[in-house]
Amino acid sequence: MTAEKERLQDTKWKNWGPYVSNRQWGNVREDYSPNGNAWHYANHNNAESYAYRWGEEGIAGISDVKQIFCFAFSFWNRQDKIIKERFFGLSNPQGNHGEDIKEIFYYLDNTPTHSYMKMVYKYPINSFPYDDLVAENGRRSKKEPEYEIFDTGIFDNDEYFDIFIEYCKADHNDILARITVHNRSQQNAPIVIAPTAWFRNNWKWGYNTYKAQMNASFDGCIDINHDSISIKKLYSRNLGAKTAFCDNETNSPKLYGAPYPGNTYFKDGINDHIIYGSNTVNPEKRGTKASFIIDEIIGAGQSKTFDFRLCPEEIDEPFERFDEIFNARTSEADEFYHEIQSETTNEDERNVQRQAFAGLLWNKQFYHYNVGKWLKGDPNHEAPRNFNDYVRNTEWNHLHNKDIISMPDKWEYPWYATWDLAFHCVPFSIIDGEFAKGQLLLLTKEWYMHPNGQLPAYEWNLSDVNPPVHAWSCFRVFKIDEKQNGKPDLLFLEKVFQKLLLNFTWWVNRKDKSGNNIFGGGFLGLDNIGAFDRNMELKDGQHLEQADGTSWMAMYALNMMRIAMELAQYYQVYEDMAIKFFEHYLYIAEAMENLGDGKDGLWNEEDGFFYDVLQLGNGDSVSLKLRSIVGLIPMFAVEIIDHKLLDKMPNFQARMEWVLKNKPELTKLVSHWDEEGQGRKHLMSILRKNRLTKVLTRMLDEKEFLSSYGIRAMSKVYEENPFVFSVHGTENVVYYTPAESDSRMFGGNSNWRGPIWFPINFLIVESLQRFHFYYGNSLKVEFPTGSGEKKNLDEVAQNISRRLCSLFLKDEHGQRPFNGGNPKFNYDEHFKDYITFFEYFHGDNGRGVGASHQTGWTATVAKLMKPRLTV
Repeated sequence: MTAEKERLQDTKWKNWGPYVSNRQWGNVREDYSPNGNAWHYANHNNAESYAYRWGEEGIAGISDVKQIFCFAFSFWNRQDKIIKERFFGLSNPQGNHGEDIKEIFYYLDNTPTHSYMKMVYKYPINSFPYDDLVAENGRRSKKEPEYEIFDTGIFDNDEYFDIFIEYCKADHNDILARITVHNRSQQNAPIVIAPTAWFRNNWKWGYNTYKAQMNASFDGCIDINHDSISIKKLYSRNLGAKTAFCDNETNSPKLYGAPYPGNTYFKDGINDHIIYGSNTVNPEKRGTKASFIIDEIIGAGQSKTFDFRLCPEEIDEPFERFDEIFNARTSEADEFYHEIQSETTNEDERNVQRQAFAGLLWNKQFYHYNVGKWLKGDPNHEAPRNFNDYVRNTEWNHLHNKDIISMPDKWEYPWYATWDLAFHCVPFSIIDGEFAKGQLLLLTKEWYMHPNGQLPAYEWNLSDVNPPVHAWSCFRVFKIDEKQNGKPDLLFLEKVFQKLLLNFTWWVNRKDKSGNNIFGGGFLGLDNIGAFDRNMELKDGQHLEQADGTSWMAMYALNMMRIAMELAQYYQVYEDMAIKFFEHYLYIAEAMENLGDGKDGLWNEEDGFFYDVLQLGNGDSVSLKLRSIVGLIPMFAVEIIDHKLLDKMPNFQARMEWVLKNKPELTKLVSHWDEEGQGRKHLMSILRKNRLTKVLTRMLDEKEFLSSYGIRAMSKVYEENPFVFSVHGTENVVYYTPAESDSRMFGGNSNWRGPIWFPINFLIVESLQRFHFYYGNSLKVEFPTGSGEKKNLDEVAQNISRRLCSLFLKDEHGQRPFNGGNPKFNYDEHFKDYITFFEYFHGDNGRGVGASHQTGWTATVAKLMKPRLTV
C-alpha cells in the first residue's frame, strides 16, 4: 500500500486542505441587500475592506475543515493600486457573457489527503489591467468574444512572474509551504510576497465573544493563539521578513462613512501599509490577521524560493528537514498516481489526467450557509429583507450547510450544484472513494434535503431543479468502489437509496404537471437550450412537456430499480422496491409514446427524434421541433439485466412475467425485454432498435451533432437555418451558437445552443457502451453518418471518447484544442503542458469556454482516459 493510501485511512490528514474559496464576494450568502443584488452588495472593489460572514477567499488558500483559521498568499508588483490578495474577475453584469475570471493560473498537482499540493500563478510585472478589462468587456456586445487578460497584451513580452505555490504536510497538523518566483522577463523586477494568516470573523455577529489573537513571537515567527486550532506557530525561513498585524474587521468608515468603536486596524490595514506605507497596522504587533512582508528583486530570468511552516509547537530548527520532507511527499504523490495510472502509457495522457485530478482536489471548499440565520440576520448584523419583493431561498429555512464540498469552480461557481457534484464524484471515486461516497450522502442529509424530498440545486435558487442524476452517480461510484476494494459498501448504497426514495417521490408529485408520467422541470440545468425560457410560467393553462425531464425520470426509475436489485441480493425486502421501479419505468415509457391520454407523444416518427411538446390551454399540443440534446437524453434511460440476476429474484421475475402477459401495451414499448440478448441479457430502454438507429443517424451526422471534439448540444443545421417559434406574441429565434451565449437568458453566462458539454457527452458514451453490451456486433451504424463505414456501438463510444480527450491532448501540430489556437499557450515552454478544464467547449474548434477551472464535471475526462478493463 502506498504512503498516500495509508494516510487515507486516517481522517485527521484531511483536517487541513485547500478549503478557501477563490471568490467570496458576489455570492448570495454574503448578500444582505434588500433587493437581492448579490453582485453589487459585496463586490471586488470593497472585498479588501469587507469582513465576510460565511467564508473566506484567498490565493492558494488553506484552512481547517471548519475554516476557523486560514492561510493564503498575497503579492504586489509595486505597480498595482492594491496588493493581489484575491483573483480578479468580472461580475455577471460587467461581463458581456456573464461573470468571468481574468487571471491565468493552473492547478498542477494534489493528493487526496492534501499531503502535497502544487499550483502556478502567472502574475504580471506591470500594472494589472483592471480598468481595461472592465471597460472593454463592458463595451463589447454579446456577439463578440470575451476580452481576456491575455488579450490586453500584458504577457506579450514575457513580463510576468511564474509563482509556483506548493504545500506539503510533515504531519496532519504540520504544514510546509514553498513559494518559488520565476521572473520570465528580460529585466530585474521587484515583488512583495506576503504570506498571510487570519481568523475567519465569527465574533462580530452576536453569537459569541471569543476573539483569538496572533502576535509577533520572535524574528521569523508569528504566534497563533486559538483554543480550537492545533497549529500554533507560523515560521518564515527569511528571517529578515517584516511582520504586520491588523484585524479581520470591516473598514466601516471607508466603505460606509460610519464611525467604528474601538479597534481601528481594519482588514485592509496590511494592504494600505504595503501600498502607501500608511500607519494602518497595529504597532503592538497583534491582531486577527497577520502577514510576513518580504520585499525582493528577482533578476531577469532568475528565480528565488521562500519557505514557510505552520506547526503545532515551537521548533528550534523549523527548516532543518524541510527539503527532505518536501522531497518525500512529492515522491509519494508520484507513487500514488503511478499506481492509479499504471495502465496509461501515453505521457501526455498521464499529464492531463493528473492535472484533472489536481483540479478536482484544489476545488474543494469550506461551504457555510445557514439560510434561517441569513434570512433574518444576526443579533449584531441586521438583514433588511424586503419580503414583498424578491428574496431568495425563503422556503429553505431548514438548510444549514457547514462542510467541505466539491465546488464546480472556486471562482466562477464557489457554491455546490447538485448535478455537477454527481459528476464530480465519478472521477473522485478513482482516487478517493470514501470522499466520493461522503459527498453523495451529504446532499441527502436532513439539513440539506428539503422536508418535501427536493435536493438543493445551488445557492442562487435552491428551489431550481437539476437533472436527477444522483442515483446514477451513487450506483456508478458504488461499483467503482467495489471494484477497487474488492467488496461492496452496502451500507452506503442502502443509506442513499432510502433518501432517494423521498426525492423520487418529490419529482413524481411536483414535476408531473398532469399526473400522466410526463415530466417538466424547467431549465433542468440546460439554461438557454430552448426557444424560450423553460422556467417561464406560461399563460392560459399552457405547459411544457419535456423530453429531457421525462427521460431523466425514466433513467432515474431504472437507476433506482438497479440499486434495489443490487440490494436484493443481500436483503430480500428490496425485491419489492425493484418491482415498483420496474413498473414505474414502464408507465413513463408508455407516457412518452402518447402523453398519457392518446395524444401524439414526444417521439416524432417522421424526423426520427424526440422533441418537447407545448400543451395548449384548449387541449391541443404543438411539437417544438428543435433538435438539441433534449432529444438525445432518452438514450440515457437504458439498463441491461443479466439473466443470472433474475434467477436470484423469483418475485421480481414472476411479477415481470405477469406484466408481460397482462399488460402488452406496456411491454411493447420496451426494447426487447421479452427477448434475451447476447449472453442471456435483457435490455430495458425507451429506444427500441429502430428508434435508436434513427436517433444515432442524427447524432453521428457531422452536419448536425457530431463534432471533431464530441457531441454538440444543438444541431449545426440551425447555423444557416435558425429555428423560429412564436409564443405569447413574441417570435423566438434559435441559432446554432457553438461558443458563448448570444442571449441574456439565465444571466447570459451559459450556452447550450451548440457547444460540447462533458456531462452529457459522458452519459452518451456510457449509454452507447450499455447498448453494445446487449447488442454486440448485431447492431452497427454508419459512422459518421453518410460515410458508408459501419461500426458497432462500442467502437462509436470509444471514438467519441477519444474526441473528448483530444480537447486536451497535443495534436499532430503540437496544439491543444482547448487553447483556441493561441500560439503562446500551445508552444511556449512555460505554458504548453499546463491544462485548464473549462466549463464547456466550442462546438467546431474545441476552444475552452465559460468557467476556466471547472475541473468538476470536466474532470470526467480522467475517467475516460482510464483503460476500461481496470474499472
